[in-house]
This record gives sequence, structure tokens and C-alpha cells, in this order.
Amino acid sequence: MVLSATKQGGAIVLTTGSDVQEITDVLYRYATGIDRRDWPLFRTCFAADCRLDYGDIGQWNGVEEVTDWMIDAHLAFGHTLHRITNPVVAIDGNTATARCYVHALLMPQAEETMSVEAFGYYDDELTKADGAWQIATRRFTMVRFLQSAG
Repeated sequence: MVLSATKQGGAIVLTTGSDVQEITDVLYRYATGIDRRDWPLFRTCFAADCRLDYGDIGQWNGVEEVTDWMIDAHLAFGHTLHRITNPVVAIDGNTATARCYVHALLMPQAEETMSVEAFGYYDDELTKADGAWQIATRRFTMVRFLQSAG
């Protein structure tokens, strides 16, 4: 087991390398769940009472509310690619923060539909309960949004 130590305030906090990897896996599972339309997998990324703020796109309270929205939002699209990169994770016991970049490409099912590309980043607060990390709060900041003919 790999341990790392960070100084936070006056305290030294020990974390395992596996905690960082498990949190990174949550971020990747989110993208995989959407792209495969694997909604049970998608749900595993979030605490039941999660709060998500995607700015002008919407805000949701609870895993079921955000899952229902994601299902509906992706009905018009064929293949999607949600790329998560540059995760930076800070752990403090059973809570953590993470920031990662996202580039989402949503391709239309039909030629007359527009494809969408969104670029931005997620700021997450995660909690560890029953041995599993989950997103408790998420804020999406959009940096760029593009639409083009299918």
C-alpha cells in the first residue's frame, strides 16, 4: 500500500494511493456510465442526496433526479464521448475535493440534428461511506460550447 502525507493547516493527513485512484475511478465511471447509457453504473458515482449545479444547463438534487435528466438529455444523441482529464484530488479523511477537465462530444442520431461539444471543468466534493467514494456536490463550469450540423 502506498501512503502519502500532506500538510493541511497544522495537521499531517495520511492517505493511500488507492484513495486517489478510487476517486479518479469515480470520475471516469461517470463518463463511462453516460457514454454506455449504463445508468446503474452512472448512479454509483453519486451520493443519494447529491447536489449538482451545471450553471445554465440545470441544477439537480439527488441521484435519481440527475439520472432522469441525463437519460432524457441523451435520447436525441447517438454516440457520445465524455473525456475526463487532469484530475487533481485532495483528501481529508472521509471527504475529498477533486477538479477535472471535461470535453463532451455528443453526436446526433440523425443528420438533421446538431452535434454538440462542451468544454469545461468539474469541481467536486466527495464523501466516503461504506468503503466507497461518491460525489456529494458538483459544479460544472463551461468554458466553451460548440454546435455544428450533423
